Amino acid sequence: MASERRRKRKLRYERRILTLALLTGLPAVILALVLLWAGDFAARTQWTVTILLVGVWLAFVGVVRERVVRPLQTISNMLAALREGDFSLRARGSDPDDALGLLLVELNSLGEDLRAQRLGALEATALLRRVMEEIDVAVFAFDEARALRLVNRGGAALLGRPPEQLLGKDAAELGLAESLAGDAPRVLELAFPGRPGPGRWELRRGTFRQGGLPHQLLVLADVSRALSEEERQAWQRLIRVLSHELNNSLAPIKSIAQSLADLVRREPPPADWREDLRKGLGVIGGRAESLSRLMAAYARLARLPRPRLEPVPVAEWVRRVAALETRRPVTVCPELDQLLINLVRNAVDATLEGGGAVELGWTAHNGRLEVWVQDDGPGLADTVNLFVPFYTTKADGSGIGLALSRQIAEAHGGSLTLANRVRARGCEARVSLPIAGPE
Repeated sequence: MASERRRKRKLRYERRILTLALLTGLPAVILALVLLWAGDFAARTQWTVTILLVGVWLAFVGVVRERVVRPLQTISNMLAALREGDFSLRARGSDPDDALGLLLVELNSLGEDLRAQRLGALEATALLRRVMEEIDVAVFAFDEARALRLVNRGGAALLGRPPEQLLGKDAAELGLAESLAGDAPRVLELAFPGRPGPGRWELRRGTFRQGGLPHQLLVLADVSRALSEEERQAWQRLIRVLSHELNNSLAPIKSIAQSLADLVRREPPPADWREDLRKGLGVIGGRAESLSRLMAAYARLARLPRPRLEPVPVAEWVRRVAALETRRPVTVCPELDQLLINLVRNAVDATLEGGGAVELGWTAHNGRLEVWVQDDGPGLADTVNLFVPFYTTKADGSGIGLALSRQIAEAHGGSLTLANRVRARGCEARVSLPIAGPE
């Protein structure tokens, strides 16, 4: 019905063009015929000229109609092809020197651009599908009703069923309802039909729209091996450090205890045996106290409480911490206190012998706060073990300051880096923290 109405409108437009063309030449034809038939001409001549004149007039009208209607039909066909996704049609006579030719040039350019865009979209889609099939993670997409709409090969293998049997199933039926709730990213211990035994999985979620409707993207990555290897290395580092500290304390305790035992067994005892006994017991007590401090520091590092997030005025926080350091002046350039105190203390310790300067400043960009502490000290000789608990290069250091500082930064969703300065002497500690709202 609608196509018939469009056809009627098209015919009316063509008739209008035909009528206008006829009316354009009609006065001249009438005037020529009046002069012809009013003159003293032979009848044969009059009829011949009349037929010739009317024929030329009608031919001209037909050409005008064709020149107006045919390009419009060509444009209509091209637009219909573009709407149907066929970008191969091109209009002829596209001359940019006239108005109609310029329209055809632009229409051809539009078809070429749409063709290139569709080709790029097809290639990107093919690449995305290829990547999703090859990556070693499980990818699921759920709609608003929590029905599965997309799954890659890894996800199907994880659930132990082909994708055709999984699409349209509810998340609870697939055992993924828990994964669609709670915080993300996080690590969960889950068991799936396609994997023997439970494992640890890193869960990440995101949202996207398809067909104007919101969908939820779920990504599960197996981190069991990585975490086990990381835990093994962490235990090795911890045991190595603890063994070093324990041996440093137990070796003198054992030696002194043996010496004191020999002293007590002597007959008769030396004249100053009480003084030697007192000194030996003092050394043993001191080493035991050192071990006690070591274990207390480890307990403090292991029992760091969860951070309580709240707005912090950065300028006041930085200046307050800088004022706590009285051994050397700290220049300030325009629960977290302990983090910054440790960094400032380390920077000042590094400049005590050489008399260098310490600078403390901050910048905010891209939704993150960058707080930096720079010193003019000798720099870092060993950058590998900086954050290993109980590793220290100071004679009286505990070895937990940097490890505790990094743990505090990461608990607040940030990071801590420490490196030698590139263009100057000394090192730079940089803390990056997310900005949750306006300062």
